[in-house]
Amino acid sequence: MSETANRMSGRECNIPPMPTHVPFSISPLGSIYNASRITNEDNMSNSLVRLLLISNSTLHGSGYLDHAEGEIRDFLAGVRQVLFVPYALRDRDGYAAKVAERLAGMGFRVSSVHQAPDPRAEVETAEAIFIGGGNTFRLLKALYDNDLLDPIRRRAQEGSLRYMGASAGSNVACPTIRTTNDMPIVEPPSLRALGLVPFQINPHYIDPDPNSTLMAETREERLLQFLEENETPVVALREGAMLRVEGGRVMLKGVAAARIFRRGQPPRELVPGARLEL
Repeated sequence: MSETANRMSGRECNIPPMPTHVPFSISPLGSIYNASRITNEDNMSNSLVRLLLISNSTLHGSGYLDHAEGEIRDFLAGVRQVLFVPYALRDRDGYAAKVAERLAGMGFRVSSVHQAPDPRAEVETAEAIFIGGGNTFRLLKALYDNDLLDPIRRRAQEGSLRYMGASAGSNVACPTIRTTNDMPIVEPPSLRALGLVPFQINPHYIDPDPNSTLMAETREERLLQFLEENETPVVALREGAMLRVEGGRVMLKGVAAARIFRRGQPPRELVPGARLEL
């Protein structure tokens, strides 16, 4: 990936600096806490940030967002309209219509950023934003192309914009998209993303199957390879898992446990209801 392509559509692309290493440890009760204070300028322990980061938008045996509806209703309580970002899929009109119909059933109006005359201005006035799943590389490139990373990041950090992501939308909330599962079908100017949390997310995490005859690398092996080159911890979210971030705290929600990967340590399990502290 090129880190030097910093101009697009006549505008300078502001690529955020990488955060410094954030050490984490896991308590005997299964919660994660920050072992030392984050002191870099991209401090991501902001207590104003409000996020709902979902591993998957559809769970086997249920409909679109059905498994997350309770959390979504609670997270968006008081919000009248949600700004949807459909950039991760090619059919943006169809994607936006699907999300609008589903969220309408929860009582929320939806507008789509791709239909706005000025996408950046739309972000500046939104109450809440939902970034849907699809291809993470396509999504991040479109966010750079439309100069949306800075306003989303700034407003989320100010606490004036609630951020909800699913799959790829959860990936771009991280410091980078290096732990996505997707193919790089397009090339964004950088792998650096919003940096709203100080850890990486791997959505749709699949445990190794000891009975499998497939000889390819397991997801666990790939995440351990990531940690050979990077120090940022990884929260691997299984299907049905999600993270709720509010008041400087992170809670594991949903119906599935998560797996925590940290350099030099064996992977550890985190059960639903466990608290993570930034």
